[in-house]
Amino acid sequence: MNILILSAGTRNKVVQYFKKALCGIGNVVATDCSDIAPAVYEADKFYKVPRMTEDGYIDVILDICKNERINGVLSLIDPELSLLARNVQNFKEVGTTVIGSSYELCEMTLNKWEMYKWLCKNGYNCAKSYIDKEEFFADVEIGRAKYPVFVKPICGSASIAISKVYDKETIELLFAHNDNLLIQEFLDGQEIGADCYVDMVSGELVSVFTKKKLVMRAGETDKAVSFKDKVLFELIEKFILECGFKGQIDIDIFYVDGQYYISEVNPRFGGGYPHAYECGCDHMTLIKNNLEGTANEKDIGNYDDGVYMMKYNELAIKKL
Repeated sequence: MNILILSAGTRNKVVQYFKKALCGIGNVVATDCSDIAPAVYEADKFYKVPRMTEDGYIDVILDICKNERINGVLSLIDPELSLLARNVQNFKEVGTTVIGSSYELCEMTLNKWEMYKWLCKNGYNCAKSYIDKEEFFADVEIGRAKYPVFVKPICGSASIAISKVYDKETIELLFAHNDNLLIQEFLDGQEIGADCYVDMVSGELVSVFTKKKLVMRAGETDKAVSFKDKVLFELIEKFILECGFKGQIDIDIFYVDGQYYISEVNPRFGGGYPHAYECGCDHMTLIKNNLEGTANEKDIGNYDDGVYMMKYNELAIKKL
């Protein structure tokens, strides 16, 4: 049993957890386009690869899968998820399973406007959004919208190029210098993260871990506390199964005035997943079981609430 983790970057814990799950039965192989990505040195083997946007990239990854006899492959960055999903059959032909959701779902979650339209169509609470700034200005005039708002790229991740905006002039300036922007209602409430696993054999949601985000840094959860709410678990299960996700899912949710709002979805391991793992939600073992053909039993909310996660800096020293 061998696992390939693409674009490992700084996700040292994810690599460590997979190594623990595969202890004695297989290897964890990692890739990155940089040889100073610290997580790759936690793996049993590391390949430096081209950037995923370069021609021939997918052929390089397929060769690694063949040479290392990889059973399952996953990526830790959003843009690569669609690339893997689009090549599911090519991976299958070399004996490798893509751990993730369909191409259509990966594309929809990457595109905030498409995700917003899906949420509205299916009756989920979500932040009112606009791609037409004139429509937003008109709604402000009649009191249907108000400042502040977030202005962000329609397709983006890691909170890159996001601005909290308080006036019309700033929106005009941002739209004048950038294409494909989205204006999103500011949800003034408790931000929540959900780490979920949808069984790749049974198709059932088998694990959910939820946390209240206390401090954010560079788009990732820096401090958080675990909590449980049956109503939220039921909402997450309905949403995930209605969408049709598979494998690991990271969901951002807001709690505003007694209601849950779904914000963004990443069909991969989120930066705050180690909190879930350390509380007993071992999704690496769930993946291992699925790759062996075994369906996992449903075990939602089996963790303690009131457990805090506090990230801190660590160093990797390596002579290359």
